[in-house]
Amino acid sequence: MSPAGASPELPRSAWLLELGVEPYEGILDLQRQLAQSRQRDEIGDGLILLEHAPVITLGRRAEERHILASSEVLKKEGISVYRVERGGDVTYHGPGQIVGYPILRLADYGLGVSDYMHLLEEIIVRVLADLGLAGTRRERTIGVWLGDNKVAAFGARVQKGVTYHGFAFNVNPNMRHYDLIIPCGITDGGVTSLQSELGEAADLVYTRQLVRHWFSELFRVRLEPVSTGELQVTVETTATR
Repeated sequence: MSPAGASPELPRSAWLLELGVEPYEGILDLQRQLAQSRQRDEIGDGLILLEHAPVITLGRRAEERHILASSEVLKKEGISVYRVERGGDVTYHGPGQIVGYPILRLADYGLGVSDYMHLLEEIIVRVLADLGLAGTRRERTIGVWLGDNKVAAFGARVQKGVTYHGFAFNVNPNMRHYDLIIPCGITDGGVTSLQSELGEAADLVYTRQLVRHWFSELFRVRLEPVSTGELQVTVETTATR
């Protein structure tokens, strides 16, 4: 198994905001605020890790027909719907899924958008390897797969060189909710989770630990925990200078 922490020689630091199960709308607003603050150099790079209350999101080119359930069914299941500015099609977030939102200035890492997306994929591939599973990619399709089933979805937005939105990794989510959509517009495969593959609930805390570790290693950053309040204070302090 991989070590719990990042290598001590990592050359730069980045903040880490870890949250529990959060409603989507508030975190969407927070991402936008933090991305704008990063564009203005009011904050450094960072990563948000959390779970979401049940929600379906549609990317810029998503087709609404890929939501199979009626509004009445969605309301009964407690699932909200948002159309957002990320790439990708229709996807689902819910408790038991690790969602990551990197706020990064890509030029500082020498990365283009395609390289950045493949690096996000590599994080999940390495986490799966640590758990004894062989994650794979598909040509011309962003995602990480276990066999014919997708276990992690990716959809990013890069604005003025700064990233937001990110990835969703199925650990122990309610897989029944995926029956309500055509996830990512996939017609030649399904969706899976660690729980489905392992035959038992996966350790969400440990899996988050692995995600943090490989994010640190692949982006070569030390993750330093902060609170939402500390980030807000930093933004406000820098803005008034």
